Amino acid sequence: MKTYLLEKRRFILERTAANHCLIVPGERDRITREGRATTIEIASPQVPGSPNYRLLLRTKAVLEAFRYAQPNLIECQDAYNLPWTALYYRGRNPQTALVAGYHTDFPSVYVERYLAPRAGAYVARQVKRLAYRYAANLYQRFDGFYTLTQMAAEHYGALGIDNPFILSLGADTSLFTKAQRSEDLRARVGVPSSAPLLIYAGRIDYEKKARLVVEAFRKLPPSWNASLVMLGDGKDRLALMSECADENIHFPGFVDDRETLAAYFASSDIYVSAMENETFGISVIEAQAAGLPVVGVRAGAMIDRVPPSLGRLGPCGDADAMSANIAAVWMDRLSGIGERARAHAQENFSWPKTFEKLIFEIYPAALKKRSGAGLCGLLDQPQRPRAQAG
Repeated sequence: MKTYLLEKRRFILERTAANHCLIVPGERDRITREGRATTIEIASPQVPGSPNYRLLLRTKAVLEAFRYAQPNLIECQDAYNLPWTALYYRGRNPQTALVAGYHTDFPSVYVERYLAPRAGAYVARQVKRLAYRYAANLYQRFDGFYTLTQMAAEHYGALGIDNPFILSLGADTSLFTKAQRSEDLRARVGVPSSAPLLIYAGRIDYEKKARLVVEAFRKLPPSWNASLVMLGDGKDRLALMSECADENIHFPGFVDDRETLAAYFASSDIYVSAMENETFGISVIEAQAAGLPVVGVRAGAMIDRVPPSLGRLGPCGDADAMSANIAAVWMDRLSGIGERARAHAQENFSWPKTFEKLIFEIYPAALKKRSGAGLCGLLDQPQRPRAQAG
């Protein structure tokens, strides 16, 4: 999400005349203005066990931020208290258009997965259905709604939302490239040049199935001298670090620097993920742009992101199958699979393409529905601020 927000801000500032205001949770209340870019941080508590994530619960402070920014359009990726805050603001400022982005499949990721081991599969499925109905009821109130996959768009279309947009996310293919490969980095990890280096990037917790990646890695032949890098932070990181202290498994922590992340990807050989409910998978695209084949699970956005020629997908929750797929991809490494992955990312995914659709198709449609306004002409004179996108 952070990558998406920062890339969107850069596109708006470089390609349009609009102001951009970003409202995010932070350590303390703070407003930072840099030209046409404003960032409003609202003091919020940390998510327990996830020091890099905070819960934005202060709706009154968010309303004050809206009043300060006076946006023409608000984009919201949250499904809980914040969209209702945006709807409340629009009720008193009816000229403001609202766009909702469906970046997390929360009925499956949070509702069903949390309830299944506690209340049973049947109860979890029924509550998940209610959660989907809640989401459809919420998003129908917005002036624009987009999902990240065809499957999600069809699902919400069946629930009554007319013609959801599909927004494909992107990757910086000029940064994520095999040219960033570092033999020094591989040496620091302790992996020989001829041995496989696997990489995972994301939260290290139950939701992302990080432990399953570790279990699959452990099943690889010891004679391979393979190594695994688990990038990220999360509730399971410290426990896994302790368990894996004597293994070729490394936990560098959360990587905030994009160039460092690109170097890790380019210096690795296979990207591995066991996440079942991925709504898009930016890290998958970034890994492919760096020339990595992908081993994942046959679920969620992985099905769209990883065709058979670019990696292997297996059943969910099966460490044996994932390990076998890792082995198969490693044995196939000389077939040009990495080059095909790079070409696939370059041809199909770029941030300019993403934000051209968002800013010049989805936003104008929402503004037109709200008041007949549009964003036409913003590219012609980028030096003149004429609209705000919140």
